[in-house]
Amino acid sequence: MSDYIVLDLEWNQGGSVREQDIKELPFEIIEIGAVKLNEDMEKTDEFNCLVRPQVYKEMHRITEDLVHLSIEDLQEGKSFPEVAKDFLSWCGKDSIFCTWGTQDLTEFQRNMEYYHMKPLSDGPLAFYDVQKLYSLSFEDGRSRKSLEHAADEMHIKKNKAFHRALADAMYTAEIFRHVKQATLKNVSFDSFVTPKDKRQEIHIVFDNYAKYISREFDTKEALLGDPEVISTRCYLCHKNLRRKIKWFTPNGKHFYSVSYCDKHGFMKSKIRIKKAEDDKLYVVKTSKFITLQELEEIKEKQAKAKAHSKIQKALKLKKEKEESSKKK
Repeated sequence: MSDYIVLDLEWNQGGSVREQDIKELPFEIIEIGAVKLNEDMEKTDEFNCLVRPQVYKEMHRITEDLVHLSIEDLQEGKSFPEVAKDFLSWCGKDSIFCTWGTQDLTEFQRNMEYYHMKPLSDGPLAFYDVQKLYSLSFEDGRSRKSLEHAADEMHIKKNKAFHRALADAMYTAEIFRHVKQATLKNVSFDSFVTPKDKRQEIHIVFDNYAKYISREFDTKEALLGDPEVISTRCYLCHKNLRRKIKWFTPNGKHFYSVSYCDKHGFMKSKIRIKKAEDDKLYVVKTSKFITLQELEEIKEKQAKAKAHSKIQKALKLKKEKEESSKKK
């Protein structure tokens, strides 16, 4: 059985008078903290190291207030490549990462890429989002509470200040140890490295929904013309379903449809178009069976989208006529 690596990061950013954000590295990691748990959820080791900044040489005001670290404190640390190599060696092979929320692994890999280090995987990386697992175990499954809120709700002794990497990793590990075992089926995927071909695409079915992460596409038109992206196949009986509500979008980024399965009922599908790190496009599609009330809500959303589209077309036509008359 693999170890669980409960990871937390602290990072700095630009935004001061003299330092602006760098597109390739909006957040520079300044501390890595982690706790290692074995298959029985027992703590076996911990890792903590400051990172000496190479990009942002001033501490952002908000960051300094949160983590109580100065640029001078960070000079005691090692460079990011050194710390990252030490950390990954400490993790060992086939470890499963666990984080509070979804951002840490993305920023860790973005920092790795900045220093020309190999990514953690060649495609989407499976991990446990403990914030989501906490919600599934003890909340409504949809809300996302802060780490401190969860620690308070679980009566975890707060003997270390929050917003330091090792302390937050310890609190996250303690919460992870108590989430319901059944929720561990709900693995998350970090898509810093997106699928590059059909072989790497993600198809996974959870208790009450299915998820699909597509390969990359050069254009939105190619993406929306792909049969797999727009298919509405029942994820339980694998039959191709006839759409009762055809694909529509309220904003150009999210697309919805509803299909009907004779055996399982109405199935809502949602496509989210996302931009990969190389500026190409990919899709995260989720499908789930819905109630009649939820079906009516989708119909209302579709009606609003149609009305908005008509208004936009009318405004566009009006603008074109005005520009045409100006030229005359």
